Amino acid sequence: MDGSPARTPQQLDDAIDGGIGESPLRPDGALKVRGEFAYSSDLWAEDMLWGATLRSPHPHARIRSIDIGPAMATAGVHAVLTAEDVPGENLYGLKEIDQPVLADGVVRYVGEAVALIAADHPETARRAAERVVVDYEVLEPITDAERAAHDEGLPALHEGGNVVRHQRIVKGDPEATAEVVVSGVYTVGMQDQAFLGPESGLAIPAEDGGVDLYLATQDLHSDLKQTARALGLPPEKVRMTMSGVGGAFGGREDLSIQVHVCMLAMRVGKPVKMVYSREESFYGHVHRHPAKMYYEHGATRDGELVYVRATQYFDGGAYASKTPVVVGNATTLGAGPYKVPNVHIEGWGLYTNNPPCGAMRGLGAVQPTFAYESQMDKLAAALGMDPVEVRVRNAIAQGDSIPTGQVIDSPAPVAELLERVRALPLPEDTASDDIRELPGGASNTTHGEGVVRGVGYGVTIKNICYSEGADDFSTARVRLQVIGGEPAAMVHTAAAEVGQGLVTVQQQIARTELGVERVTIHPNDTSVGPAGSSSASRQTYVTGGAVREACAAVREAVFELVAERCGTSAGLSLQGGKVVSDEGVLADLAEVLGDEVVELTREFHHLPTYPMDADGRSERVQVQHAFSAHRAVVDVDTELGLVKVVQLACAQDVGKAMNPEAVIGQIQGGSAQGLGLAVMEEIQVSGGRIRNPSFTDYLIPTILDMPPMEIDVIERGDDNAPYGVRGVGEPPTISTTPSVVAAIRAATGRELPHTPVAPEHLI
Repeated sequence: MDGSPARTPQQLDDAIDGGIGESPLRPDGALKVRGEFAYSSDLWAEDMLWGATLRSPHPHARIRSIDIGPAMATAGVHAVLTAEDVPGENLYGLKEIDQPVLADGVVRYVGEAVALIAADHPETARRAAERVVVDYEVLEPITDAERAAHDEGLPALHEGGNVVRHQRIVKGDPEATAEVVVSGVYTVGMQDQAFLGPESGLAIPAEDGGVDLYLATQDLHSDLKQTARALGLPPEKVRMTMSGVGGAFGGREDLSIQVHVCMLAMRVGKPVKMVYSREESFYGHVHRHPAKMYYEHGATRDGELVYVRATQYFDGGAYASKTPVVVGNATTLGAGPYKVPNVHIEGWGLYTNNPPCGAMRGLGAVQPTFAYESQMDKLAAALGMDPVEVRVRNAIAQGDSIPTGQVIDSPAPVAELLERVRALPLPEDTASDDIRELPGGASNTTHGEGVVRGVGYGVTIKNICYSEGADDFSTARVRLQVIGGEPAAMVHTAAAEVGQGLVTVQQQIARTELGVERVTIHPNDTSVGPAGSSSASRQTYVTGGAVREACAAVREAVFELVAERCGTSAGLSLQGGKVVSDEGVLADLAEVLGDEVVELTREFHHLPTYPMDADGRSERVQVQHAFSAHRAVVDVDTELGLVKVVQLACAQDVGKAMNPEAVIGQIQGGSAQGLGLAVMEEIQVSGGRIRNPSFTDYLIPTILDMPPMEIDVIERGDDNAPYGVRGVGEPPTISTTPSVVAAIRAATGRELPHTPVAPEHLI
């Protein structure tokens, strides 16, 4: 069919650019840099109204009555809705269906949604919300998670009590003894995802009695399931389409505007848009669980771990959200990436009247990693050993088991990562005349007096994908056809692009598998099967796997066409827009396809996982584990309590670097969030009330806070995973925090059992 001279497959290897292992430009990159990318807050529709939410001012109160009359009398107001207007079930939730769409009879946290308003202008809607009269009977809030775990005299915030989940992990002898024992009590503050794009969406009522919702989310089908139930509609009448997402980091897994904006649109019969203010965003989404953890480590005098005992308390706030998963991850991974023959860990996730907490990058591993890595430094000091050496001596490796009994069946190069990160170049230890290089920076607070340098290390283990028997899979639809005379592929999934580069990875996979350069990504919506959440560092694994499976099915269909037309199907591949046999180029792909459109859908399921028994035992509780190690170098002004992170170094195993530049970006971004938790990021909650719901008072690292990074990426492929990939996004967030705090300890000699470290902790 092709009269041109045959080329061998080897000659075609470089015919397609932008495949797996390369770093093609992101298709959304230039638009975002120029400020031209359309986010969900940019949505607009003709004759659109605006929605607003009335929220509870109390952490715990009984609603005696609600008077919507004054709000309805406001000019420009089209609707005011309360709990009695919820058309379906007034409850939703990710793991437990325990959160009302609108408060019904009781409010359990400051910021809980009580009423909804639709008006012709956003300011009108907000003013009308202030005119809704709610008569509250204020109740005493529960704000201490540890007390909520054990004090049976406290009122139950939910039916069944105040314990969301209690999990025990027992391995070996829970009463084991050791020659050297260190213990500590560690606390981690409440961290916010601090995504820059606030919650927003546009709902348009449909002629069939349903609704079309355009929104920013992490999981379209989870939102669909919960929203349809609350609206009292069959799922096919609630159609969701992904709009531009301005960051997520776990904060968009729970519902926010979804049901509310649809309720308003269906009531008024017009499009309705909702956009949270920054302050409302702080109240309107979940945060990282604050935690209190009691740890005890026992070891031999030569530094081998004998036992780890721990009790962990996680404040889940008013509703469950991802608290059950946090407790599961924290307990199963609570001994760290170390060989420990005897383990006894108990984890508690509790209901309180504090702000709800749920998913955030590093879910359930951030808090215990800070505790056990602090313990490893304390153990090294007690033994007179180097902090890296004590870690290397106890590092887990492939073939070892975690405390649940699961055997690590893929590479676990923990010791190698520690050695590699230690070997990365250190910054010059020279005094600077530039005040911008000193703690306090351009504020001119110090000229170098009392500045001490410290170096610290941290390493972590993080599970990838869903665990404990969850049905974890993704769906992909791939179409191959001729457009404009050249073969082109289109990939359609419901997987959320939340900044991690998934759109690019899907294109890379299709280019590699189908040998075509032109690959477009269909808008993400619920007309294709579920992809699950863009969380747990799972999308390249599961959606990448689904795209590969769908591409393979399309490729086989093409080979059937070749067999029909050319009489051969042996040893075929697609490369450079050509059909290639063992002998060389057989035909142009465009000529083979002609007018044919090949479109197939496939699901990808990873290896199954299983729940734990009463003692936390499971042959495979988690799919895969990822590892990273950090070294931090800090300068501390010990007289003023000021900290400057001078350098961060990271070594991480990524299995396969699908997009090397994106991998580096993920490590840098994750490290920035870990740095934030170490020295500045904490939602201040007092009496159940957030005291700093703004970026004026809730501080996140800027470009001036983020130091230069040395990064060493290694690729130890996991044979069970597509292309050998290993989740990348979460581990660097987790191991950064303990390394920075360890470096501050090294500089100051202070114990520092709480993160973030504040100036008052240092002076």
